[in-house]
Amino acid sequence: MTAASKQPPQVLCLGEALIDRLAPLATDRLPGMGGTARAGHDHLGGAPANVACALVRLGTSSAFVGRLGSDAFGARLAELFTARGIDQRGLQWDSRRPTRIVLVRRDPTGERQFGGFAGDGGAGFADQALDAGELSAALGPLLASARWLVLGTIPLASAAAAQAAWLAIREAAAAGVAIALDVNWRPTFWDAAADPAAGPTPVQRQQLEPLLAVPRLLKCTAEEAIWFFGSTDPAQVSAALPQRPLVVVTDGAAPLRWARAATAERLGLAGSLQPFAARVVDTTGAGDAFTAGLLHGLCGAPVEPPELPELMRFASACGALVCQGAGAMDPQPSAAQVRAFLAAAGAQGPAAGPGGQPRDCGDR
Repeated sequence: MTAASKQPPQVLCLGEALIDRLAPLATDRLPGMGGTARAGHDHLGGAPANVACALVRLGTSSAFVGRLGSDAFGARLAELFTARGIDQRGLQWDSRRPTRIVLVRRDPTGERQFGGFAGDGGAGFADQALDAGELSAALGPLLASARWLVLGTIPLASAAAAQAAWLAIREAAAAGVAIALDVNWRPTFWDAAADPAAGPTPVQRQQLEPLLAVPRLLKCTAEEAIWFFGSTDPAQVSAALPQRPLVVVTDGAAPLRWARAATAERLGLAGSLQPFAARVVDTTGAGDAFTAGLLHGLCGAPVEPPELPELMRFASACGALVCQGAGAMDPQPSAAQVRAFLAAAGAQGPAAGPGGQPRDCGDR
């Protein structure tokens, strides 16, 4: 455990914890993915769980708020949370529904695509049944120390989890806790038969509009920005939202950009950054590490601190380091490792990619 794990949580991470079942090679296929090649490798994951774990590694205390199946995978996730020192007062257990397994394809460059789910016995998955009644009892003590509540769009894909998420959002707002939203659009969580690369339908966009209106920090990919806002310009996205949030738009190997409506670049409140080059093994969880890096720096500071360009550089390094290992959680760096990476990047230039070629590892 770290010193952060002994402190009351500063960041509450609400949503799914699950298993990423990674196909070993680009041409391999898992059951349910069009073939029966050798089994994949199971890694603990789920965006909010990834962020919670990454935060503690960096030195910021966190809590996971979600629901797990009373099964072996749920036990493994809870054991990891305990080992990392993550607050589990918001963790719920489900005796009817299993912990979700996500089937993940990878290509030779480490890029991944979600290919459906495994383990559903007919009642759905535990993360879909996050219970607002149980959550209500836990929220008060958790919010007493929290500075941020971070979540994505996935909880809104099921009625029960959506009710619990909105309860948390309302109580966080009442307690003066800021909301951070990582859009993290995953169409298969809404429709298991959907194309994993599809954007939201008009009905889904309408369903998510109220959520997009609440954050003080919003992170999305360039594709998500087009789908939900019709623009990749973070200043335009911010101006379209009532909270005028700080908006960060990532774009793979292209520069990430950030802005808040009506801010000046000379104040460091708008800018861009080229992602770091890194040896890419697997991009799963890189965006979650980036989000954790942002929140680590923002805890205890205004949403737009003067050192925001340096904070974006730190967060980008967090994502690059996670790309260099398999799975989302095992490669997560400490703050000291991030600082060492940044020092080496400044002194040595790009790292080698697959086959000895440099490759930019941006947040996905």
